[in-house]
Amino acid sequence: MSASSPPPPQEPRANQEPGGLTVARTAPLAAVLPDARGAPAAHSPVTAHGCWYPSADPTGGQVAFICNRGGVPQLWTGSAHGGEVRLLDAGPDPVIEVSWSPNGLWIAYTTAPGGGEHTRVLCVRPDGSDRRVLAGALEGSSAHLGRWTRDGSALAVTAAAPPPGFFAAGHGAVDHQPGERASHRPEYRPEPPPEPHHEPSATEWTSSDGRPVLLGRAHHGEVGPGAREPVDGSPAPGGPRPDGTALRPAFALAPEPHLVGAGLTAYLADPAGVRPPALLATEPAGAALRVCDTTPDGRLVLLRRGPRGRREAVVLRTDSLETVCSVPVADGDPWIGRFSPDGRELYLRSDADRQFAALMTAELEPDGTCRHLRVTAQRDDADLELLWVSDDGRTAVLAWNVHGRTELETLTLPRNGSGGGAEAGGAEAGGDTPDSGGADGEGPAAGASPPCPVPLPHEVVTRISPAAPGGLFLAVSGSRRRPGIWLTAEGAAPVRTMWSSRDEDAVAPGRPPVRPERLRLRARDKLPLGGWYYRAPGRDPGRQAPCVIHLHGGPEEQERPVFSPLYHELLGRGLNIFAPDVRGSLGAGRSFVNADLGAGRFAAINDVADCATHLITTGLADPLRLAVMGRSYGGYLTLASLVWHPELFRTGVSVCGMSDLQTFFAGTEPWIARSAVAKYGHPERDRDLLRALSPMSRIDALRAPLLAVHGEHDTNVPLSESEQMVRAARNRGIPAELLVLPNEGHAFLRTHNRVLFRRTAADWMERHLAV
Repeated sequence: MSASSPPPPQEPRANQEPGGLTVARTAPLAAVLPDARGAPAAHSPVTAHGCWYPSADPTGGQVAFICNRGGVPQLWTGSAHGGEVRLLDAGPDPVIEVSWSPNGLWIAYTTAPGGGEHTRVLCVRPDGSDRRVLAGALEGSSAHLGRWTRDGSALAVTAAAPPPGFFAAGHGAVDHQPGERASHRPEYRPEPPPEPHHEPSATEWTSSDGRPVLLGRAHHGEVGPGAREPVDGSPAPGGPRPDGTALRPAFALAPEPHLVGAGLTAYLADPAGVRPPALLATEPAGAALRVCDTTPDGRLVLLRRGPRGRREAVVLRTDSLETVCSVPVADGDPWIGRFSPDGRELYLRSDADRQFAALMTAELEPDGTCRHLRVTAQRDDADLELLWVSDDGRTAVLAWNVHGRTELETLTLPRNGSGGGAEAGGAEAGGDTPDSGGADGEGPAAGASPPCPVPLPHEVVTRISPAAPGGLFLAVSGSRRRPGIWLTAEGAAPVRTMWSSRDEDAVAPGRPPVRPERLRLRARDKLPLGGWYYRAPGRDPGRQAPCVIHLHGGPEEQERPVFSPLYHELLGRGLNIFAPDVRGSLGAGRSFVNADLGAGRFAAINDVADCATHLITTGLADPLRLAVMGRSYGGYLTLASLVWHPELFRTGVSVCGMSDLQTFFAGTEPWIARSAVAKYGHPERDRDLLRALSPMSRIDALRAPLLAVHGEHDTNVPLSESEQMVRAARNRGIPAELLVLPNEGHAFLRTHNRVLFRRTAADWMERHLAV
């Protein structure tokens, strides 16, 4: 090995877990990489690009961010007020997240090698030197970014080791160069489960009539030894509430065939490699695990864990790894909360026993147990989707999701129980449901200062980071601009940073972006639905026009009024667009999110047909020129709509969609399968339901031409899901084509591939809708 060669990653360490399951805990040594710095560059105002995910240095004068001006999302830094920016990693792997250390010495970030689903965590000096991999370098492994310790000496990382049998299948611990991935996932035979699996029966799924049901809180296995009862007083799965009413049993996943992986491990890593990694938590059958904060003295750790729809915040003691507190939290942004400087309070974005997520404050005992849980700020019809708390614990910035648009405000936090909110529980496990802090159910809790609104230049904020003095960096998106970063000083309106593209540079001159209008309707079971309607330039509102129904992924995502190059391409071809939020989407309360569970998915498929019917009956779409299109779960809904309602649609485009839920479970990543059980059903016990919900089971009903698009390295929804659907359509004489994008995973991140995708999709729509 030459002196310039990076050292190989450390082999995984096998550990015996309770029940006999062997878990590979990956805590690799820092692997130094070659220099990948780019030269400083001045902002080019004629280049349409996006900037997002800001993370400021300790002074707030410099900020690291992600920008795709080079054709792929990469790591850049820039001054808050200057125009010069610097590329820190010129490699081809897309950057996903960024975090500047509190001591200013390191910038941590995650990349997706080859554009695939497996990610790795890296660190680099602010000048671009000393770049190294902290986790995820081992082939078949994956790693996720956590929070820095308050002094910046260590970074929390979650690692998912290769699944059992990975190396036995002929794969070695040889790292790929940036941009390379193994071409196929290995097949392996999982070990039998060490104990029985507890799960609801088929009759406990939400019924297909779509009636809203507020589900009970999650109950998972312990993160640390000696886990206590939840602070909200919820009973064990299937037990009664304190008032005697029954709770729907929740999921308690144990390792088992089709769902087993090597587990998740969270630890603290020294980026310099001087100190060995410190273990924080393990999840042998976990669906998600992220370290969201540590107390300044290192006594307590805040974790976010659990499958989709069943997330919870867990507080651990670092001396014993004991779970001392757990509170249900909402889906969405993974950064769920923050400890106060003295560790006596925990601020959370939580939907515990609520329809919409609110700001809650947990008062903690010295050992981390929860003494009181109170609502500090809430809104009756809006989710708290982003929460940022200052290091001194005095100020919170709240981003409320109001029907898809962001309303931003700052709030002075009450200190150590000095006011703000009714108690939500006792000092022990029991207690009451979290009560409203405000008299009218909206705004700050009693005794707290009123919030101060922050004006926004565009519709949606996606990230918040501090800036000096007393300002904020905001990642902003809107219907008429590409993502950019804006700087707001205390009491002043936000100003666009010089290295973010201008609004007028969003598209080529001559055809400005279309601002959508909000559209509301009711499903056949009277459940309210909504979405955004885009009218192509020059289209007469009084005449029916060709229209595309576009379905988002998730399903726990939400259609937002932000600029979409795909929509811009379709609108330029004369196609109107309706982008709805069918049941299962975020933004309309927890009952709406849960309304598509299990057999409720049949109603979600009908929601798409009801949207089509509404467009036709109101004159917004030509019934002979209506198409359906979607990505990920939206791709699944596209395929399902084509075979359940073939009379409505002339064509469809499925992007990374599942065609058979059983083969999806067999081929996806283990942690994705574990999380998907709560949404779709169990691959063994609910096999009849999964078969009935699979578009492949109704392939003989397909009538419309189909275009499928997929990423070459997608291991979330494997490429085979599109291949088998296209093959089956062709065998039945239905025109069908498949576009495979190289070096892409489940999300298409490279500019040239994104351009190819949207032009191919628009050509297909234009041809089959006879525009």
